[in-house]
Amino acid sequence: MSRPEQALVAAARAVRQRAYAPYSGFKVGAALRRRDGRIFAGCNVENASFGAGICAERAALLQAVAAGTRVGELQALAIYTAAGTPTPPCGMCLQFLVEFARELPIHLAGPRRVETVHLTALLPRPFRRFPGAARRRALRSRGG
Repeated sequence: MSRPEQALVAAARAVRQRAYAPYSGFKVGAALRRRDGRIFAGCNVENASFGAGICAERAALLQAVAAGTRVGELQALAIYTAAGTPTPPCGMCLQFLVEFARELPIHLAGPRRVETVHLTALLPRPFRRFPGAARRRALRSRGG
């Protein structure tokens, strides 16, 4: 694994310690690297109302977007858990990520190993079209 990938995994591992997971006990850290080398980290935050929690992957992406990251600027993602086997992102996180990067290497890391997969392998047929979006864009461009 190259030094940039090692640094990305280390950032995911470090931020995992800040996760708030009182209900599941399953702490996750994620780190996204932008093409300019900047790293954005996030951890999972649970809530008593389970749907109100947020995954580490989305937390990292929200940090990146808030800092100005745009579509096509993401280079890699690392996810760190203490699980015995590498843990991929959930479906919601995969769909969230594909909005910004279709071809994204994802390093699934844990105490024993790192496995690299690609976003396209985890989500081969993402939802990409919102019904009516093209019509709305056309109307906006005409001032309607």
